[in-house]
Amino acid sequence: MTRQVGLMLFFSILSLCMVFGQVSYSIPEEMAKGSLVGNIAQDLGLDVKRLKSGRARIYTGEGTEHYIELKRERGVLLIKDRIDRETLCGQTMQCALHFQMILENPMEFYTVTVEITDINDNPPTFERSEMKYEISESALTGARFILEKAIDNDVGVNGLDSYTLNPSDNFVLKTISRGEGTKHIEMVLQKPLDRETREHFSLILTALDGGEPQLSGTMQITITVLDTNDNAPVCSKPEYTESVKENAAIGTVITTVSATDMDKGNNGKIAYAIPKSAASNLFDIDPESGVLALKGKIDYEKRRVYEIDVQVSDQAGLSDACKVIVEVKDENDNPPSINIMSKSNTVSENMKPGTVLTMLNIHDPDSNENGKVMCILNDNLPFAIKSSSNNFFTIVTDSDLDRERASEYNITVTCSDEGVPSLSSSVTLTLQISDVNDNAPVFERSSYEAYIVENNTPGLSIFTVKATDADWNQNARVSYILEDSSVNGVPVSSYVSVSADSGVIHAVRSFDYEQIKDFHFRVKAQDGGSPPLSSNVTVKIMIRDQNDNPPQVLYPVQTGGSLVAEMVPRSADVGYLVTKVVAVDVDSGQNAWLSYKLQKATDRALFEVGLQNGEIRTIRQVTDKDAVKQRLTVIVEDNGQPSRSATVVVNVAVADSFPEVLSEFTDLTHDKEYNDNLTFYLVLALAVVSFLFITCLVVIISVKIYRWRQSRILYHSNLPVIPYYPPRYSDTLGTGTLPHVYNYEVCRTTDSRKSDCKFGRAGSQNVLIMDPSSTGTMQRIQSEKSILDESDSPLEVRWL
Repeated sequence: MTRQVGLMLFFSILSLCMVFGQVSYSIPEEMAKGSLVGNIAQDLGLDVKRLKSGRARIYTGEGTEHYIELKRERGVLLIKDRIDRETLCGQTMQCALHFQMILENPMEFYTVTVEITDINDNPPTFERSEMKYEISESALTGARFILEKAIDNDVGVNGLDSYTLNPSDNFVLKTISRGEGTKHIEMVLQKPLDRETREHFSLILTALDGGEPQLSGTMQITITVLDTNDNAPVCSKPEYTESVKENAAIGTVITTVSATDMDKGNNGKIAYAIPKSAASNLFDIDPESGVLALKGKIDYEKRRVYEIDVQVSDQAGLSDACKVIVEVKDENDNPPSINIMSKSNTVSENMKPGTVLTMLNIHDPDSNENGKVMCILNDNLPFAIKSSSNNFFTIVTDSDLDRERASEYNITVTCSDEGVPSLSSSVTLTLQISDVNDNAPVFERSSYEAYIVENNTPGLSIFTVKATDADWNQNARVSYILEDSSVNGVPVSSYVSVSADSGVIHAVRSFDYEQIKDFHFRVKAQDGGSPPLSSNVTVKIMIRDQNDNPPQVLYPVQTGGSLVAEMVPRSADVGYLVTKVVAVDVDSGQNAWLSYKLQKATDRALFEVGLQNGEIRTIRQVTDKDAVKQRLTVIVEDNGQPSRSATVVVNVAVADSFPEVLSEFTDLTHDKEYNDNLTFYLVLALAVVSFLFITCLVVIISVKIYRWRQSRILYHSNLPVIPYYPPRYSDTLGTGTLPHVYNYEVCRTTDSRKSDCKFGRAGSQNVLIMDPSSTGTMQRIQSEKSILDESDSPLEVRWL
């Protein structure tokens, strides 16, 4: 066995690179079943395991599937059934089986050609065992007699090679080569015949082939010599060429063969006939007129050219022969045939563009434009069909797939030829798209805001975040995670928690609006894919205020050690501003709206409190009958539900001078702690002075100790420093309700021997400060009229 193996990788710019290799083999016909064709795995450079894992198989097409089989376990091609080259290819010189080997996972495509070589297994044969001729004795030397050709089904050197004629005394054999390599034989008269000498001749025509060993076939030729008819019919042309369309109707006239005979009468009467052959079953010639017509169906796809031998003869047996070549014209009578070689029913949505999904074999037996096929897919699909090699097409992904947009496609492949009218065929393929985790969860909102009332119960559900995932099944299962962050240095997980399944956000602790009013954190939504995808969203929690704080009074300050009394002159008119109660509420909103009411008073008819501003004013003229010591109890209420309140006691002295009110405040106790504290600090000062004396210069240390001692004495004096808000002031923002501006500056230094209090211009006011630790000494701070009249003269108060 002769084997020729060729492995060639080729890539085409205009087609997909799907043919990964090509291999060719050459084997003789008539090999026994199971004979080895070739080791295709070795020849293609493939591993046998690859053939098994790729489920290698061969696609041979219709009518040839039973000749060759693939043994995946061994990686070889074997003869499946006896191959008769003559049955498979007829008289075609080149006879080959073309098939494809296909592997999957990944899909690979190889072209295999097995050439079938001829062996000399068919001898030449004649359709008839005997031919009879009646030849006039007057036949001229050189007269030709057409003999039936032998048929040898073998081709090439094994085909028909030569003829011999025995005996060859009167006749010789002449071989005529015509177009397309065909040979015609004629028996030529080389000696005149003499019926009186010999009336009958019996010749043996032997046909020989060129094979080894040489085979032959014989036919007997019987010749009867007739009396004189010395003019044979002569064809008008030796060869006729005509064409006819395939599928032409029976009886269609093709041409008319004409011949002449110089004889007259019955000797000049010509008869036309077609010798028995394959063409005689399809064509018929009128014996008298020579009209050649169809008598059977012709098919371009089966045979494209017919050569018809027409014999013309007279009644004496003289004859001539001519040839009619009938060319069959193709008609578009065959729609394309679509064969699915391999296909994928399911494909992942993350397949890259250009991935092969299906391989198709398209065959149209017509020729030229009628056999050119173009395939298209139905519109609006992310797929394309491309020609990979001759008659093979692949369906590939043309763009990215998205299961969330379409989970199934019905792909209709329509293949049309270019004939007129065009014929087409179609097939529909169903393709399922499997899911890939390519979509992250998406929250319903870009950010969330939620409110919760302070003093809530821990574990309270605040609200729910919701995210959806466009993927399917496990890839669409969303879990919620609280991202790590801190609020005021405290992990956010100590404030809130998130339910992993439902996205419900719970409060972990009870919130206090006065400590934290709002805070931010992020919630991550993560799907169950691999790897998981996630997205996050910002959540803002705002604490709503509850009325859980009562108002706080800033002025007047309530101290246990000293007493502040507001002085009102007896000459005060109606509406005189005594003082102002200043209070704040750490709550917000309407919970911080404050109102002031006079709860108790020594004389309710003398004072009133502003409902909104807390100003205490006289509501009538002060008289001499009014008591010097007035005690007012003011209640401050907020606007919350329920309302909360605070009270403050305001002492008012109705008098024009301090001695008048001295007797009213002498019952206050004296604080004995001052002397004890002074002794302690003196001892401490002496110790410090002693230490500094050793380490520093005496003079510098003495000055520092003296200044420091004076400042310490001032600090521990019995004169209290009382926050005081003058009655006539306005806030810095200009939103106050008092009519005048009152500014003051306090200047104190540790190295100064005095402290100065500087006051700007203001109306005449009196403030009485009583300190229980004093021994009956009352200091009066009074703005003298003469001093106030001088714009640059501050009131200086010194403590000695």
